[in-house]
Amino acid sequence: MTRSPVYMDNHSTTRVDPRVVEAMLPCFDREYGNAASRTHSFGWRAEEAVTRARVQIARVIGADPKEIVFTSGATESNNLAIFGAFEALRAKGDHVVTGATEHNAVLDPIGSLGSRGARVTVLPVDRQGRVDPDDVRKAITARTILVSLMFANNEVGTIHPVAEIGRICKEKGVLFHSDAAQAVGKIRVDVQAEGIDLLSMSAHKVYGPKGIGALYVRRKSPRVILEPILHGGGHERGLRSGTLNVPGIVGFGAALEIAAASMPEESRRLRDLRDRLHRGILERVADVRLNGHPTERLPHNLNLSFAYVEGEALLMALDDVAVSSGSACTSARKEPSHVLRAMGLSDDQAVTSIRFGLGRFNTQDEVDYVVDRVDGAVKRLRAISPLYSVARDGAGESTR
Repeated sequence: MTRSPVYMDNHSTTRVDPRVVEAMLPCFDREYGNAASRTHSFGWRAEEAVTRARVQIARVIGADPKEIVFTSGATESNNLAIFGAFEALRAKGDHVVTGATEHNAVLDPIGSLGSRGARVTVLPVDRQGRVDPDDVRKAITARTILVSLMFANNEVGTIHPVAEIGRICKEKGVLFHSDAAQAVGKIRVDVQAEGIDLLSMSAHKVYGPKGIGALYVRRKSPRVILEPILHGGGHERGLRSGTLNVPGIVGFGAALEIAAASMPEESRRLRDLRDRLHRGILERVADVRLNGHPTERLPHNLNLSFAYVEGEALLMALDDVAVSSGSACTSARKEPSHVLRAMGLSDDQAVTSIRFGLGRFNTQDEVDYVVDRVDGAVKRLRAISPLYSVARDGAGESTR
């Protein structure tokens, strides 16, 4: 028997794994020292715990532990990477390249640079949400100092050709930043193989706690220099001042270690569940469109458009299923998804989309339950839709 509500919004956040909670608990009541306190054992043990977490996180992305800078999350990491690189390199150039489907945690900081006089190029994507590496090559000029393109999209799950983009940036001598909040711990990420100089991560996307993230900052070939955006205390090699969130850092390290160990099996299981969900919906509901790349996408992502049904209405009808109509960070905004519009969907098509994000704790019974709920909800909403009545009478065209 499936217990409701069912949670399928794992792109927005994830439940903290009980093993992560267990790892964090001593930091609250026994090992509660400040990692910057160098004069007593409480501080030394806190620093040791932070160092272990750096090793755990670095190992997952192929980095050196000294290249991990702790932040409050991927949004702060993105801001530090973008503003920090721009300020450090502005004598060399003033041009930044990004993509049309980036998260607002990248688009907004880059937009802010543009308002201050920086030159910004926003690259288009194809209908499956991928940036063409040749477009990256053509966009880079002698004044380009940074390319910022996400590893995998948070709405449609599409994975960019990151390694190829990284090679182009290396050839051109331009820093490459990637927001990998949705990718790290879900698919293989290797900053050396992919030529990434700056990489943003967040614990709460990978069954860790909220309020903790990290930025990978390359130390060799090239050595990346950033201008800090927070000052006071000189923590994290002067790049991010502020008392370290030791419980969160310990949880982040544990979460990524667990994710790395279970990734092959977990990816296969989530892909099977996602495909079961997709098949079940297609077998029972007509006029459904898959958004995103059919194969080069995250294993737990399913973004579907249901013709003649407004996504917000469908969300309300699925009151015991936690899904979303786009990025959780922009859910208060009522305009159609900028990601789907960049992929060529009309506003009418974009507002019919729903994002299903499966996770570690979802079951096959829950998938079957959600198929039933989606089937019933879509049919009820279409029954009262005048547009669907016209389409049913022969004026519409199936998008299945």
